[in-house]
Amino acid sequence: MLSVRIKEKAARIRLLALDVDGVLSDGRLYFAEDGQELKTFDTQDGHGIKMLQSAGIEVAIITGRTTALVQRRAANLKIKHLLQGREDKLVALKELITELGYELDEVAYVGDDWPDLPAILASGLGVAVANAHSELRTRADHVTTLTGGRGAVREVCDLLLHAQNRYDTALAPYLAI
Repeated sequence: MLSVRIKEKAARIRLLALDVDGVLSDGRLYFAEDGQELKTFDTQDGHGIKMLQSAGIEVAIITGRTTALVQRRAANLKIKHLLQGREDKLVALKELITELGYELDEVAYVGDDWPDLPAILASGLGVAVANAHSELRTRADHVTTLTGGRGAVREVCDLLLHAQNRYDTALAPYLAI
C-alpha cells in the first residue's frame, strides 16, 4: 500500500527519468567473443513506458555508458530524450528539465547505484529499484518491490498512472472491443 505522501508526489510527475544498467536491464553485461555487448530488457517495462507516453507523461533515459544497444531500445520505445555518456546524472537531468520547462518536483527518477543518488534525492519522486544498493533504498522516497530489468519500471509506470487517475485512459485502447 502506497502512502499518501508518495501518491501526492506521484500525482505531480510529468517526466520519468530512468537509468539503464540495473533499472531498465538487470545490471548484468554480456560480452560476446567479438566484443558485442548484450543486455536483456523486460517487455512489460517497455509496455509500461508506452502507456505512460500515451497518457502524456514524458520518459527520458540518463545513463553513464554509451551504447548503440540502448539507442536502439530508446528508438523502439519512441523515447525522445536519451542522454548517454552522462556520469553526472543530476547535471544531465537539470539540463533536460530546463529544456522541457519542467521543475525537479515534476520528475520521478529511478536508479540503482551511487551515480543515481543525487538525481534520486533532487527529484520530486526518487525511486530505487528493489535490488538497488542498500544506501539508495534507505534514501529514496520509494522502493519498488520488483528488481531492475524484471518489472521495476512497469511498477513505477503503473504507480504514476494510478496516482494521476490515468490508468483507465492508458488501458482504453486495449479494452475497446
